[in-house]
Amino acid sequence: MSAAAPRAVRVRVPATSANLGPGFDTLGIALAYGDDLTAVTRTEPGATVVVTGVGEGEVPTDETNLVVRSAAHVYERLGRTLPGLNLSATNRIPHGRGMGSSGSAIVAGVMIAAGLLESDPVQPLELTETELLAFATELEGHPDNVAPALFGGLTIAWSTEQGPQFKRLMVHRGVSPLVLVPSFTMSTELARSLQPKQVPHEDAVFNVSRSALLIAALTQSPELLMQATEDRLHQDYRGDAMPATRDLIRELRAAGHPAVVSGAGPSILVLSSGPAERLAAADLVASEHPDWRVLILAVDTKGATVEPIPA
Repeated sequence: MSAAAPRAVRVRVPATSANLGPGFDTLGIALAYGDDLTAVTRTEPGATVVVTGVGEGEVPTDETNLVVRSAAHVYERLGRTLPGLNLSATNRIPHGRGMGSSGSAIVAGVMIAAGLLESDPVQPLELTETELLAFATELEGHPDNVAPALFGGLTIAWSTEQGPQFKRLMVHRGVSPLVLVPSFTMSTELARSLQPKQVPHEDAVFNVSRSALLIAALTQSPELLMQATEDRLHQDYRGDAMPATRDLIRELRAAGHPAVVSGAGPSILVLSSGPAERLAAADLVASEHPDWRVLILAVDTKGATVEPIPA
């Protein structure tokens, strides 16, 4: 019997920013800045990974690579065995900077699995959005980064007894994201460990009100973004661990720019209400803090994509 013909898929997955200030572990947004990957099946088991760009020479290049492990997880959960893979990745999302790099790697693996399963010549299978989110959340631990990476736009994510759920919303066309990336990194585990297990009642109420306002600001009324991005739940507790981030956020907000910690940090997300305001924030950082990388980005509206290509 001849060996099965190789199959190949191409995947693109966007960067994300979670929390958005008050929406801790709930809100996330997809950014038009991402990683491109190609996976080709082979007869030999295991995986060979070639990385170009971010992570080159640093991330594993065998089956222990997070993308490959994520694809294998999907196959395992479905009672199947992931075929051997040759994987090539062109990475742009900074690692350890609060732009969802690990969540995006997980989503990339899930989407590779989805694409290969759909084109399986013996037993094709199409995964649902619910299954994609469930598999990604099992690996990531919480859905606030993987939901926007999967589905694009602004997402609200929550957990139920039936598993993780999401609602995707369209972002107002006036919202103009700006991401500021420092040279230093921040551990998500460390950032989360700095938060108290309990917070004052008035702080909880404050964040509930701001989270509700933030949905309105991002979808209907960008002029409210400054008030809507106020937070008392997590950013202040993490500030001492990344003082440069804390201080630049304070400087930006004092100048009228809605700046927040991007994910667990240390990058900063500025949710400007229009291109002119965004440009002013970018100019401020470029002139006063040239060591920070300035990324002028759009909201990604597609989320992760997968398509078959010639092997």
